[in-house]
Amino acid sequence: MTPYSTLMSRIVAGGGEAALEVPDDWLQGRTLFGGLQAAIALAAMRTVAPAAPLRTLQVTFIGPVPGGTVRAKARVLRTGKNTTHVEARIVDGESTLALAIAVFGVARPTRVVLPMVQAPVKSGNPVEMPYMAGVAPAFTQHFKARWLVGAPPFTRMERNPESVIEIGLRDSGTATEAHAIAMADFIPPVALSWLEERVAAASLTWMLEFLTADFAGLSLDGWRIDARMMAAGEGYTSQSLVLWGPGGVPVALGRQSMVVFG
Repeated sequence: MTPYSTLMSRIVAGGGEAALEVPDDWLQGRTLFGGLQAAIALAAMRTVAPAAPLRTLQVTFIGPVPGGTVRAKARVLRTGKNTTHVEARIVDGESTLALAIAVFGVARPTRVVLPMVQAPVKSGNPVEMPYMAGVAPAFTQHFKARWLVGAPPFTRMERNPESVIEIGLRDSGTATEAHAIAMADFIPPVALSWLEERVAAASLTWMLEFLTADFAGLSLDGWRIDARMMAAGEGYTSQSLVLWGPGGVPVALGRQSMVVFG
């Protein structure tokens, strides 16, 4: 296993580009774990927009990203007084495999403040998701996950559109924005918990809105994802999420569009 923090330290980035040699234990089927794709794209973005906090990140997964050397190229789309829009692409030669758009924005004075508060969850029978080689996606071995509400994929325990999952990384150190991205993308489609037989699924688009720019005091354990499948039909699902850091710190809001082949 190669810990996530170790991978992040190995990214070679500069001049609008980033590259990382990715081992097979970070694959998700025949493609790279989407959270790691986004983190590599962000590393390229940070070479052209290094200062302001990350406010939003939108990713479209276009084609499979194999293991080995993964490359990203970034360019600034527009820089205003407070915000900078940046595009990054995961590329294989001239082919684009994933497209990301990020907005970086400095803080500004405001009289509108509405903090989010994490609701308590009662769970009489939490369900742990063990890693089973050859069955679960390889990248999941790097995470600890326990369902407080809902159930893991392919258990058909209940048709609940909601999932609440306690998660953490099998890693050491403290969190960064790249770790938060990985945490947010861990959750599988809620729809898969409605099924008993194993089927394939894939993300089409993914969006995060960050609620904090301060990750330094957050450990890599004790995170929580509150997710809800908002709609499903014709093989596509839409779900939303709230990512909470340790101690109930609101970190990000997310939306994801996925396809489920079953």
